[in-house]
Amino acid sequence: MPESTRSVIDSQRALTRSLFGTTPEGASVEAFTIRNRNGVEVRVITYGGIIQSLRTPDRNGAFADIVLGHDGLAGYLEASPYFGALVGRYGNRIAHGRFTVNETAYVLKANDGPHHLHGGVTGFDKVVWSAEPFQDNTTSGLVLRHTSPHGDEGYPGTLMAQVTYALSDANELVIDYRATTDRATPVNLLQHSYFNLGGGSRDILDHILSIDADRFTPIDDTLIPTGEFAPVTGTPFDFRTPVKIGSRIAADHQQLKYGNGYDHNFVLNHRGALAPAARLSDPSTGRRLDVTTSEPGLQVYTGNYLYGTIQGKSGQTYYRRWGLTLETQHFPDSPNHPEFPSTILYPGADYRSRTVFTFGVMG
Repeated sequence: MPESTRSVIDSQRALTRSLFGTTPEGASVEAFTIRNRNGVEVRVITYGGIIQSLRTPDRNGAFADIVLGHDGLAGYLEASPYFGALVGRYGNRIAHGRFTVNETAYVLKANDGPHHLHGGVTGFDKVVWSAEPFQDNTTSGLVLRHTSPHGDEGYPGTLMAQVTYALSDANELVIDYRATTDRATPVNLLQHSYFNLGGGSRDILDHILSIDADRFTPIDDTLIPTGEFAPVTGTPFDFRTPVKIGSRIAADHQQLKYGNGYDHNFVLNHRGALAPAARLSDPSTGRRLDVTTSEPGLQVYTGNYLYGTIQGKSGQTYYRRWGLTLETQHFPDSPNHPEFPSTILYPGADYRSRTVFTFGVMG
């Protein structure tokens, strides 16, 4: 296709394709901008499958970009803590980069102290995905594909991954994950957008969060799960009713000290079915985000290590707690915890996962 093309179903819905940049290796990176009939707009780039921007209206109908990121490719190449990225093969941590499958031990590349984080040194967030746009009468979207070869970052098997972003006229961004492999291998794909429903000009401490989880998985001082399922009752991790994020983030609790804030996996109450997981809202703008997922866990990370060293979109400096991730996932370090739901994908099986982000306003 030409460098910039537009496909329009009607006067309000559109899908635009353009060149976003070129990697140092010479690979072209494209940007796909998808807009629904309500004006909600998501822009995805093929580098890392990154959601580069996401524009939604506030209670007065004013649109703003609600995810952190960069205006150009250089920012993602130089200074990006997984802003908006697709993460794989394994989202979150694997302790010491070690696991055993079928009595064979594997060692992955360590990129988080002694541990393996978010797929390693060159995870799925740092590759250029192939892309195929699509449209029908109610939905526009993008199918992204990437093949990870046997031995990639130390993982066994050739993994064929596919992720679909679909934006509906019901203001739903549906993310479908699929994967197959020719050898048993751990898989845990997730989306790593940093949300700021205020538009990214201030922190998220006044955002209100609720999570359908009675338990969470405590961590040690290197952020690896202990294997315990701890009740949230009576702790700063109880979001079963809506709570302002900043109200307890500085509480005198060992887990918050380990995480430097919230950086924890919540054990969702549903099992297996697509079900509500969380709701995030911003009283100042009225924007609301609902998260529905088939995954058993939700990692909440409150941008604890954004220290004002990154300049993002429109020259905005991102300070501590400037964004919040809601990463639907299986649990961290699951290959080393038989008590956790399994993340091992076997040949002949089809990895499937779905998460839906629904955008609205507070009632």
